[in-house]
Amino acid sequence: MEAEIAIIGGSGVYTLSMLKGARKVTVKTPHGRDPDIVIGDLSGRKVAFISRHGKGHSVPPHLVNYRANIWALHRLGVKRIIATTATGTLNPKIVPGDLALLTQFVDFTKARAPTFYEGEGNGGVVHVDMTEPYCAELRGVLSKAAKKLKIKLHPESNYACMEGPRFETAAEINALRTLGCDIVGMTNVPECVLAREIQICYSTIGVITNWAAGMTKEMLSHAAVLRLMEQNIDRTRRLIIEAVENIPKERGCNCAAALEGGRIGA
Repeated sequence: MEAEIAIIGGSGVYTLSMLKGARKVTVKTPHGRDPDIVIGDLSGRKVAFISRHGKGHSVPPHLVNYRANIWALHRLGVKRIIATTATGTLNPKIVPGDLALLTQFVDFTKARAPTFYEGEGNGGVVHVDMTEPYCAELRGVLSKAAKKLKIKLHPESNYACMEGPRFETAAEINALRTLGCDIVGMTNVPECVLAREIQICYSTIGVITNWAAGMTKEMLSHAAVLRLMEQNIDRTRRLIIEAVENIPKERGCNCAAALEGGRIGA
């Protein structure tokens, strides 16, 4: 096992400088890309780091090879993933600058490879349970870490995943509010689904970077998103360090049994 825990960095989180003894490895996968992953020690644990969008944010959200990224982490032995993602907010109680844990999602993506299991000869057919998409144990660790560090962290949020790379229309945001969504982004699906399919615990820290379209009169820009992300990187990193240190050695959740009863013909 090369690493037991992984950090997936989203927009604005392109490195994890606190890793000790860091080294880069390229992991071969059967999914059209061989990701570069940095491995090192953090809080006494073996941790892998991968930048979701590649070097210099070179890959847009709809073209990220989510399967290759998750498969590579699996090959390294990873059992837990903490991800970060920049999000807009639809909820007046969750404001730019806040952090939020994702607890549910609504998927509006269109053109992404959504599964590892594509029928006969390609892993078979699997219907994985996604009633609770994010690992409750990991979310609990992150919540406790935030309280200890006195970092404001909303413990629950409903996330809408849009295809991108464009931002949403005001009408789309109104529709998402009607559906009960709190925050919106472009990257968490199928990433969280693939982690569940491969039985890896997964939790996401949403960094609230902007009001969603139509919530204010301001135009949306990725530059503004990155500016606010930069302001929150220190808090996010401190939260991750504290959480990694306190993740139980043995898993006490059901993520490792996610495929039980889901395989057709099993």
